[in-house]
Amino acid sequence: MSVQERKQRQRMERERLIVATARELAERQGWDAVTTRRLAERIEYSQPVLYSHFRGKREIIGAVALEGAAEMALAVRAATSAADGPRARVTALARAYLHFAERNPAVYDAIFQLDGGLAYAREDTPEPLKDAFAALLESLGEVAGDGVHPGLFTEVFWAALHGLATLTRAGRLPPEDTEARVELLVNRLAAL
Repeated sequence: MSVQERKQRQRMERERLIVATARELAERQGWDAVTTRRLAERIEYSQPVLYSHFRGKREIIGAVALEGAAEMALAVRAATSAADGPRARVTALARAYLHFAERNPAVYDAIFQLDGGLAYAREDTPEPLKDAFAALLESLGEVAGDGVHPGLFTEVFWAALHGLATLTRAGRLPPEDTEARVELLVNRLAAL
């Protein structure tokens, strides 16, 4: 291995450490607790080293969002691949999405609530974000209905899931009724 390759590998390892530490800190204490000073202390590197990887907290949030979007896409695909038939796939998708949001609140916020400097719904949207949407579209597109654009239907269904996840987490909806909400969403919105 050349010196250049070793340096590149070390740089990538430091970036992974920064992102993992930010995630852990945000999941435990919230995003307000994530500061470059605190991250530098936790990873035992100086702040200038941290700034050589990310220009600030915004870029770190963006890196967490991209990592989280990839994980969410995997979770949705794993859940839907085990389901038999369109109704079961859509139900599995909804459950997996809501479970991901519940298990990873800080990551979910990084993807959908916080400014990570990422482009959404544009040509220059980063691939992990496009793939997360594609994971939803794969199951929802087949149930959009006649005359309904599959992408538009997926956006509306996703917005409903996002609302359920956000309102449940904020204590505005009782968590014990989540399954009933999923069934209602699948039965009515997806008309299955």
